[in-house]
Amino acid sequence: MEAETSWTNYPYSYITYVPEAESYREQSDDEAKVETFSMDSLLPDDLLERILSFLPIASIFRAGTVCKRWNEIVSSRRFLCNFSNNSVSQRPWYFMFTSTDDPSGYAYDPIIRKWYSFDLPCIETSNWFVASSCGLVCFMDNDCRNKIYVSNPITKQWRRLIEPPGHRSTDYTAMSTSVNRANQSNRAVTRGNRTYSVSIVKSKQVTGNFFQWDISIHLYSSETMTWTTSVTDVLSGWRGGNESVICNDVLYFMIYSTGGSDHRHGLIASNLSSIGSSSSGILMRSFIPMPCSLTCGRLMNLRERLVIVGGIGKHDRPEVIKGIGIWVLKGKEWVEMAKMPQRFFQGFGEFDEVFASSGTDDLVYIQSYGSPALLTFDMNLKYWRWSQKCPVTKKFPLQLFTGFCFEPRLEIAP
Repeated sequence: MEAETSWTNYPYSYITYVPEAESYREQSDDEAKVETFSMDSLLPDDLLERILSFLPIASIFRAGTVCKRWNEIVSSRRFLCNFSNNSVSQRPWYFMFTSTDDPSGYAYDPIIRKWYSFDLPCIETSNWFVASSCGLVCFMDNDCRNKIYVSNPITKQWRRLIEPPGHRSTDYTAMSTSVNRANQSNRAVTRGNRTYSVSIVKSKQVTGNFFQWDISIHLYSSETMTWTTSVTDVLSGWRGGNESVICNDVLYFMIYSTGGSDHRHGLIASNLSSIGSSSSGILMRSFIPMPCSLTCGRLMNLRERLVIVGGIGKHDRPEVIKGIGIWVLKGKEWVEMAKMPQRFFQGFGEFDEVFASSGTDDLVYIQSYGSPALLTFDMNLKYWRWSQKCPVTKKFPLQLFTGFCFEPRLEIAP
């Protein structure tokens, strides 16, 4: 693991950069006579705006502190449009919570390999449900589960959604969100035309029957600003959980055996275009078994590919992790993409049975709950790499760390 520390604190606006002070040197008489000028003073605003739009997001924040003119440019609505059209590829960032009591933490930029001090909007504690898609991040409280916010963590814009239908008190809840990829890829659309959906899967035990569980799927549309209940069903021998993702307009969520099955857990695929389905057994018709017995299975949408990351349990003790694997779903079959090499697996130190993982685009992040160490895997290059050392240390033995990844974007609004 790399030991070099690399981070920057950004207290201004959403993120800011504080440059190092240059050493002072008195001018000689000859030097004082030489007229100097800034090259950007020769450029018209529209040309300078276009040049700045090719910078990565972290550099744009730094550019905003150079002078008043640059700050006005990078803060303008027109600049956001140009940035959307011209911006270089922004790799997903990873936000690491550093406290269980509040949502404070640091965000990691894998391009320039730096950590930023970062504040999230809306969220009150680190145990809230989190889901992200194309620059938008959705938060839901873990108590009443009726506070749902959609926000852009970079610009700090946010919107609170109306309360979803269904049982207010549920045993398990899974949340996911998806920005309309067709709109996102069309550079001609305006920010106001970006649409997104949020799904909530509720699982509640049937009263007096541990074997049966009520499952309901609720879908929010930003176009209509309303919720619809797409599916209601009763599962026998299976319950819902806290893990779901939307991929290619299909909602996938994990279910867990309550007895009577050879599988410990499995996957349900529900087509979001099928609204109002309530026939008995409709969900189990799309059942997909897991690639193996997994611990801490996490579902991810990586460029509209359904990916699962999970801990591989020992044959005789499936609850004990012997390694971590990554699989991609093709049809109804799982194809193994990678297994974490032992040197990285051991590099986490004392690995608990639980760990956090999150991914988008082509990047997967993995971290142990018991350590701030963060590992990345590039799906295209098949390359494992440690992040720069996070600027937080473990202060007491039971301190836990977790996080999520999101795409840093300026042009998208909830």
